[in-house]
Amino acid sequence: MTDLPPAQAADRITALLAAPESRTLDFKRISGKQGRMYEAVCAFANADGGLLAIGIGDSKAMKPGDKPQSRLFGIEENPEGFDDFRREMLTRFTPAITKLHWIRVSCTLNNGQPGHVALLRVEKSDQLHSIVGNGTWTRMDASNRELSAVEIADLAYQRGVKSAETLPMPVALELLDSDAWDSYRATRGLTHADLAQRLPRLGLAVNVEASLQPLLAAVLLFADEPGALLAGQGMRADIRVFHYQGKAVQRGAVPNLLLPPKTITGPVVEQIAKAQAYVLERLAVGLTMEGSGFKTRYRYPERVIKEAITNAVLHRDYRLNRDIHIRIFDDRVEVESPGRLPGNLTPANIGKAGSVPRNSLLARHLREFPNPPNVDAGEGVPMMFAQMAEANLYEPLYRELLEPAVPCLLVTLLNEERPPLWVQVSDWMDRNGSITNGRLREISGLETLAASKQLRQWVAQGVLVALPTASRQQASYTKPELIESGDVTRSLFFGLDNEPRKS
Repeated sequence: MTDLPPAQAADRITALLAAPESRTLDFKRISGKQGRMYEAVCAFANADGGLLAIGIGDSKAMKPGDKPQSRLFGIEENPEGFDDFRREMLTRFTPAITKLHWIRVSCTLNNGQPGHVALLRVEKSDQLHSIVGNGTWTRMDASNRELSAVEIADLAYQRGVKSAETLPMPVALELLDSDAWDSYRATRGLTHADLAQRLPRLGLAVNVEASLQPLLAAVLLFADEPGALLAGQGMRADIRVFHYQGKAVQRGAVPNLLLPPKTITGPVVEQIAKAQAYVLERLAVGLTMEGSGFKTRYRYPERVIKEAITNAVLHRDYRLNRDIHIRIFDDRVEVESPGRLPGNLTPANIGKAGSVPRNSLLARHLREFPNPPNVDAGEGVPMMFAQMAEANLYEPLYRELLEPAVPCLLVTLLNEERPPLWVQVSDWMDRNGSITNGRLREISGLETLAASKQLRQWVAQGVLVALPTASRQQASYTKPELIESGDVTRSLFFGLDNEPRKS
């Protein structure tokens, strides 16, 4: 366990006591049994990760007139229990939770004695964990909840531990005897065309009650109209493209669509190619602003557009009854696909970690077609970030939309030049979680009003969001992907006063 330098401890304790419990922050005393702490660790690993502050009581237990320091009980309240908790972390979970990070922070306890608070940072896991003998837990807004068997199965699909691509489908094999199958077979050099013999050997069909059924992946790969065949199973597999005039959807009697929505169907290899070609065609046409004669020039690198569409098709959760939606505006392109990020990916780390295949069977067979849209190397997302930076555009914005009935992943590509200052500000927030007007002035040399104007502009563009604060003078901002993935709590673990990197 690492000890925080004493010079930083007081500020860290003050920040912890001022922070409310949330989806990514929990406070626990070490008195009595430690079952609730195991539940919190399990919940964080199964959700988006989080920070467990051990030795700090719940603010809801405070009495009127109590000072914040009254919550500081420290790990000294039960040192044997704390040692047991740390030791048993290795054996209490199945599978084991390994991505754990500890810091010990010195403080003055509520009884006036010197003591310590322990911070345990739990990373989002790429597996689904249970407490031995005590169920499977996930994190809610500010509490932990045990999952039912149905919810555990659903979470396994959400996290990509399981994939709908391996589900058998009640679809006649002859409906897969298509041009796509012939193209695949020729590329693979498969001389025998009998689907009933070939698909099981390829891992794309199984026997169900003495009847051979293709897996969902086979339907997506070879059926001429997979979306139509899957509709009866409560699934969808198509792409819808919407091209709007302006920067927002106008939901009035007359929508602001430039063209009727385009529905793209077919085997996934054709679907990806058609969607890429259509979107690139619309971007090449550009957009003339109404009444001004000014024509918007889209500056996106072609590879970025293609990769965003390919990833949406390959990594979507096909259990969910929703199509992929691609929306073109005059200042951005949005690609929205059903499902959350699989594995341990978060909106904050995907640019460096790359993609984690949700549908690895689909991706593996898709690369066997002529001119495949992917090489299945996991480098596509880092390439997107690099290409946008090379074009001097903002990096792709990843957000998980959890409020709709069907959770979705939204990728936004901004058609706006990135100012040089943004590179420094983005780097600061990646390391520290949030930024204030004062910190922006230190980094940039801007005056107070100019810094405020720049922050408001970034909020309007959607690259920053304002954090809840007591006053405008204390306003703090961060990237939406950081706050949504829980990485904004990194400042409580890594530090609050790191100096910006010199450019």
